[in-house]
Amino acid sequence: MDRLRESIRNNLKLIITFSVLAFFYILAVQGMSTQDWVITTLRGLSVGAVTFLVASGLSLIFGLMDVLNLAHGTLFMIGAYIGWSTFVRPDTFVDLLPIAALLVAGFMIMPLWENLIGRLNLSGRIARLWPWLGLGLAALLAVYILPRYPIAIWDAEVYNDSPVSWTLGFTNGKVSSLVQPARFSGISATAAVLGLLLIGGLVALSAAGFSSNRRKAQRARGKFISPRSILAALALLALGIVLIVFNDPITGFLFTLSTNWLFLIAVLVAVLSGAALGGLMEATLIRPLYSRPIYQLMLTLGLGVIGTEFVRAIWGRSGFTMPRPLLFEGSGEGCPATTFSAWLEHRCSIILVDIAGEATRIRVYNEIFLILGGLVVLIVVWALLRYTRLGMTIRAGVQDSDMVEALGINVRRVFTLVFALGAGLAALGGVLSAPATGLSDLMGANLLLTALIALAIGGLTSFPGSALGALIVGLLQQFIIKYGQIGIPLPFLEEPFKPTPPLVPASTVLLMVIILLAMPQGLLGRKE
Repeated sequence: MDRLRESIRNNLKLIITFSVLAFFYILAVQGMSTQDWVITTLRGLSVGAVTFLVASGLSLIFGLMDVLNLAHGTLFMIGAYIGWSTFVRPDTFVDLLPIAALLVAGFMIMPLWENLIGRLNLSGRIARLWPWLGLGLAALLAVYILPRYPIAIWDAEVYNDSPVSWTLGFTNGKVSSLVQPARFSGISATAAVLGLLLIGGLVALSAAGFSSNRRKAQRARGKFISPRSILAALALLALGIVLIVFNDPITGFLFTLSTNWLFLIAVLVAVLSGAALGGLMEATLIRPLYSRPIYQLMLTLGLGVIGTEFVRAIWGRSGFTMPRPLLFEGSGEGCPATTFSAWLEHRCSIILVDIAGEATRIRVYNEIFLILGGLVVLIVVWALLRYTRLGMTIRAGVQDSDMVEALGINVRRVFTLVFALGAGLAALGGVLSAPATGLSDLMGANLLLTALIALAIGGLTSFPGSALGALIVGLLQQFIIKYGQIGIPLPFLEEPFKPTPPLVPASTVLLMVIILLAMPQGLLGRKE
């Protein structure tokens, strides 16, 4: 009993806060019909699930590394656009995959360059200058090779060849007949392979030079490239060559696949691409700035702007939609479904659920699949943090990173893995939300603000707090939107008060301010 009283005393603010939030939720529900509040709650959970995927990555990165990644929203957006490209234009994906494989294969020999730098022991102006020369040479090779490499891609400036047009063609089942295979122009396949390997090797050499100093060079002097790195580089080289040689058959096979399988491939490609970008950002740009938090903020903000402009240059400024896979797109005979088995048989986009004696239309993808996806990620990442060696290292690093490093654990490798994991979660949120909300060049900035608010509410360094904050923000936004339609009856007003759209983000900011005034560390954040 004494222990219970002490627990209540220590968490009194938290208990009061949760009680107030629950009271306002019940109060909001009372002003709606059963059908309205159930649908609004499901939509809030759906928005919360997507917000959680971004906020959880921010929480992991900030909790372990004290880095607030302002480019996280851009990674979310890039995940959506990469997912669309893989789903709608698998031929472009097959053309680009060898480039990525060969560049990474060249990058895998970075330990060899570190060993070489350790033996040469360069210092002074030469040590500062040659990495830039390596990057310049890599850029010149890329400018020469990439325009001549065969990549079948859209043209955002021409409507009939823009992503909007290709999306319509995909919906009508005409993409495969419209694709024109690209061929090498002015360069042989062998020269392209060697050039891409050289570009990756030069970038790795420059990265080793930028991140090295005299003491690190002395440590690297006796190290050699591991057999695992050699095997990985050879496997990527073989993959790149196979994809170039068998480009047409592989592309034709992908066009014959069901859209369900294509969507799964698109999700995997988006997540892996986001994780790779995150790991590359940490290893090459953020790692030298751990002692300069202001520079970290400026760098990640700049990377976010660059990423947004990159998306606009490749996919254009016009927004467009990402088609849903066949499993969630059915609308013919037997739809809307009335049972789960009927939905599975007819693959309906809408299922009818009896709520308070009235048939309610629920969108399967938006209001069921996204919620389940967020729940699965929550469980998987929680299990990873709770029961794996990496998870224990992350949790220990959040508490005391110096102690973890003193135990002989390679903290830098853990940092890279965590940054990659956080970026992969953001990209996953992007590709999953694209069929529900569409794609635009502002989607990353909008969701980043929502995720930061959710993270502040739940607790900056708390993974469960990111889930709780995202849930609260999603529900609050959707209830404000719903009351903007039906109105709130208030005393002394003849007409119901209808919140305007600007009140949606304003309400979440106001809630954040109130919670932080009462609990500066957030709902589940740890006290400093």
